[in-house]
Amino acid sequence: MTTPDTPEMKATEARLPLSLGLAMLPILALFAAIGISMATVGTGGGALLLSIMFAAATAGLVAKHAGAGWDAIQQETGRQIADALPAILILLTIGALIGSWMFSGTIPLMVVLGIDLINPDFMVLTAFVATALMSLISGTSWGSAGTIGVALMGAAEALGLPLAPVAGAVVSGAYFGDKLSPLSDMTNIAAIGAGADLYRHIRCMLWTSLPAAAVALLAFAALGFAGDAGAALDSSDAALIRSELSGAFDLGFLPALPLLVALAGIVMRKPPALVILLSSLLALFIGIVGQGFSFANAVASFVDGFAAETNLPDTSLSPSVENLLNRGGLMSMAGTLLFIVAAFLLAAGMKVSGAIDRLLAALLGIVRSVVSLVGATIVAGMMMVAMTSHGGVSALILGGLFRKPFAERDLAPEHLSRTIEDSVTVTEPLMPWTVSGVFMASTLGVPTLALAPWAIFCWLGPVTSLLAAVVIARDRRPA
Repeated sequence: MTTPDTPEMKATEARLPLSLGLAMLPILALFAAIGISMATVGTGGGALLLSIMFAAATAGLVAKHAGAGWDAIQQETGRQIADALPAILILLTIGALIGSWMFSGTIPLMVVLGIDLINPDFMVLTAFVATALMSLISGTSWGSAGTIGVALMGAAEALGLPLAPVAGAVVSGAYFGDKLSPLSDMTNIAAIGAGADLYRHIRCMLWTSLPAAAVALLAFAALGFAGDAGAALDSSDAALIRSELSGAFDLGFLPALPLLVALAGIVMRKPPALVILLSSLLALFIGIVGQGFSFANAVASFVDGFAAETNLPDTSLSPSVENLLNRGGLMSMAGTLLFIVAAFLLAAGMKVSGAIDRLLAALLGIVRSVVSLVGATIVAGMMMVAMTSHGGVSALILGGLFRKPFAERDLAPEHLSRTIEDSVTVTEPLMPWTVSGVFMASTLGVPTLALAPWAIFCWLGPVTSLLAAVVIARDRRPA
């Protein structure tokens, strides 16, 4: 007796084995489309979205060739979106937070404090250190970038500094702290995936993270000493911006409360999306009672973002201050959600076609030494997170795949977990199509390709990991 095919059956039907060339085709299509876009229309969001969708379509054709249908791709995409729902909720609430913090005067307050307290020459260094400390304490790179990072970006904009170096420093600091914090989800997942003790894993990461952080510190400090952080506004321009913000908002103690609530909730390990939402609602209340704005404008700021012309109709503001204030809102993240869906369609197509398994098997086939094993793990980690846009899933898959090869070469599990973090965790925000890359670009207001060269700590992760493997291999040579 036969039964009709159901979507569930189609999703699990046997796949035809893929050649290595076919398995690589979607990735090649992605980079080719990005390259063509950069050469013709630039690095705008629309061109990048079309590039990802083109790669996703290519992955769908490969999946079709392998015997996997559209139902399978839809189901896998839905599963990945469900897994990423906590991150998506944080993304949406960060948009609301920015609009609400403008409404309450929280970000204007932080901008004024930044003008008063931070030496513009050392803004980049300050951004790295401040976000690193926040992320180390809280264990969340996203929460750190979405709170202190946003305030630092506002101060940098008010001071007339180029935003890309500051954004790169924020991302570097956020991921340095995230890697080394025992409260970080990714740190725990990497240890679990590799079968390593959590604190052994963190101690092992010090050997690669501290040198990378030291290089980043020196580079960011050198920007200040050399005056290359950018041509900041002169003191009269900065004073004008400070005067306009102080005149438009009541910058007393009340506007600081939403920031304090957000920091306390994140440090206490409460659900980030709920903490951010609570801070946003408090900010709206403060904007009404403390700044004298209307309830209707509070709703508009939460949903569509703060609008200076609506909330401050009788206040004369310079174009630079208006650009600083007019941002945020839930709807500001709508475009980001399109990127996420497109990235997950690409990942789903490669998953159901067997392309991911084929590429990982090919990497394992070239392993001959400790250095090549670590190198293969790094390449696999970067490839996996590029295709899945999910650091946790990538870490668990890599842990299961590489645990035996590491053990066969007498490498402790923490060496594997460290390599996973040095490839997956720190490189994800450097890829424009991943969830973390999209989040950082959207939150900080700087395109991924613009901030990536300045995220020095992140791109040094694979380098220091390979150097550590060379040291291990050298120490094992017979005398």
